[in-house]
Amino acid sequence: MTQPVRVLVVGGGYVGLYTALRLQRKLKSGEAEVTVVSPDPYMTYQPFLPEAAAGSISPRHVVVPLRSVLDKCKIVIGEADRIDHAKRTATVTTLASPEDGTGSIEIGYDHLVLAPGSVSRTLPVPGLAEFGIGFKTVEEAIGLRNHVIEQMDIASATRDPAIRDAALTFVFVGGGYAGVEALGELEDMARYASRYYHNVKAEDMKWILVEATGRILPEVGDEMGKYAIRELRNRNIDVRLETRLESCTDRVAVLSDGARFPNRTLVWTAGVKPHPILAASDLPRNERGRLSCTAQLAVEGVENAWAAGDAAAVPDLTSDEPGKECAPNAQHAVRQAKVLAENVLASLRGGPLQNYEHKYAGSVASLGLHKGVAHVYGRKLKGYPAWFMHRAYHLSRVPTFNRKARVLAEWTLAGLFKREIVSLGSLEHPRAEFELAAGGEPKKQP
Repeated sequence: MTQPVRVLVVGGGYVGLYTALRLQRKLKSGEAEVTVVSPDPYMTYQPFLPEAAAGSISPRHVVVPLRSVLDKCKIVIGEADRIDHAKRTATVTTLASPEDGTGSIEIGYDHLVLAPGSVSRTLPVPGLAEFGIGFKTVEEAIGLRNHVIEQMDIASATRDPAIRDAALTFVFVGGGYAGVEALGELEDMARYASRYYHNVKAEDMKWILVEATGRILPEVGDEMGKYAIRELRNRNIDVRLETRLESCTDRVAVLSDGARFPNRTLVWTAGVKPHPILAASDLPRNERGRLSCTAQLAVEGVENAWAAGDAAAVPDLTSDEPGKECAPNAQHAVRQAKVLAENVLASLRGGPLQNYEHKYAGSVASLGLHKGVAHVYGRKLKGYPAWFMHRAYHLSRVPTFNRKARVLAEWTLAGLFKREIVSLGSLEHPRAEFELAAGGEPKKQP
């Protein structure tokens, strides 16, 4: 009997999930088997991370469980460490593998879909590794929410003005989507929470946004970017353009303009870089480390290898600018996944491949509850209309009807009740109390 073709999907994000989902819907019985390798058993819908951090959406509604959605695929929870496409094998470290990597497994394949996404791009800033907080995962978003409320508790309980000032100072580095939306939502949440503190007021808090270039949110255009700056500054948020973080040792943020801010919260959202697995493969990459791909989402010069999303340098066929590539964002990734899946099917069945072609529709960004900016199909919106469009657009893009209904129901209920401002920081150290009761020292993660 003919063995089914083995399709390996590396990555469980936008591209990985949507590609596998489309394949399992359209593959005939016995035609191919799809294996998905992902470090997490869920896909994170990252545009909702700021709202999850602010408490507008429950964490479980920001993620999509892979096993329930991809019920016809084989799910392997692990990190792909190396890809040898010449041998058609991927080396994967699973949860059951020893820490020294001796228990890694090899997964063979006939077709490879490489979609690992990206990782945070950090710089050698003194103190950043010790004190910086990322904002790319749901764990980081919820941890940051708990942390902000905990700092308000510290400020309320102390009589030391230095400790209080540091606790109420929040520094965000990076003026892109992640930084601006996270800051806007968390400042909005903290401002609301301050009404329940007898000695912490909204004006006591310092919120600082540090951006190395001369503008923020470049995707929404110059005019809407300037509006966003005015909106943030009207909320007493200190927006510092053309400024860099020089160091943050001893929890003191030192900026390139000479300003110094003692703080206990420094959030780093200054860009992303290609996933390390790309460098650990024998596939061709461009000068920026992304996979060189054709308009059909095939890796250039290689058979049966496909890529899309942040990992792929895909030519933008709608642009008049020579050599321009599609922007590495969710708007392209979701649409690329559909074309990629169709091309994999066409390759299996000997059919023609189609080009990926999508004209960029525009961008939307939230600046907090009922506040936002948008530049979509040439139309510019701000305030409530932009915020509403932000929610409507992302609701339409959340995978599965079940997840859409849950998010919509939660938004509806949130409009009828007050915000929850409780901090569950102890969730990060669930054994601390038991260890103390057992006579030991609680082991907290740094």
